[in-house]
Amino acid sequence: MRELFQKLKGQLIVSCQALEEEPLHGSNIMARMAKAAKDGGAAAIRANGLEDIIAIKKTTNLPVIGIVKREYPNCEIYITPTMREVDEIVIGGVEIIAIDLTNRIRPDRVTNKEFIKTIKRKYPHVYIMGDISSYEEGITAESLGVDLIATTLSGYTSYTKKQKGPDFELISKLSLTLSIPLIAEGRVNTPDDAAECIRLGAWAVVVGSAITRPQLITKTFTDRLGQTVFCKNE
Repeated sequence: MRELFQKLKGQLIVSCQALEEEPLHGSNIMARMAKAAKDGGAAAIRANGLEDIIAIKKTTNLPVIGIVKREYPNCEIYITPTMREVDEIVIGGVEIIAIDLTNRIRPDRVTNKEFIKTIKRKYPHVYIMGDISSYEEGITAESLGVDLIATTLSGYTSYTKKQKGPDFELISKLSLTLSIPLIAEGRVNTPDDAAECIRLGAWAVVVGSAITRPQLITKTFTDRLGQTVFCKNE
């Protein structure tokens, strides 16, 4: 098994991302967030955009799963949708590129098979991780030659079930079928969630919002308090 994958086995990968409209947006802030994740024991970082990737690599020296989130007109795919985004990621020195490998249509109409073939030909030294949303997509992604598969998009496509927590059923089913590492990602909200993913066969676990988005973490507290009846002894 490849040395990098062995280092990730059973480990936590922290997704350090903040979009432009979010309060922690900025490569310096994301680099500090990644450093905090490293200090807490994270084995790798998932990062969005060239500036963040460069800053995080410089600050942590951890392996990075790189993506570029970019929206195109009349297209549902926004995680590394074309070679334009792949080219940007590679400049940052990432070890792994994550791409959307759902059944949806890319903005340039390139098929998943063609896309993977082009990436492998141009960047043979970089591993490819396919972000999928269903069991069938996971099986297809492996057949197309990706190196890892992640459950990132389960519940985020129009044809998959919305869930409050991780898609344990999908993780379990794919882990019994795939011959390449399966990364559990998506709504992993607690340490118990992460442990269950590993127990079900995930190679590693990605946690994002529950660690790195304080506005969402805060909202879980305020929402709960808003549902609580105030009682005071007179």
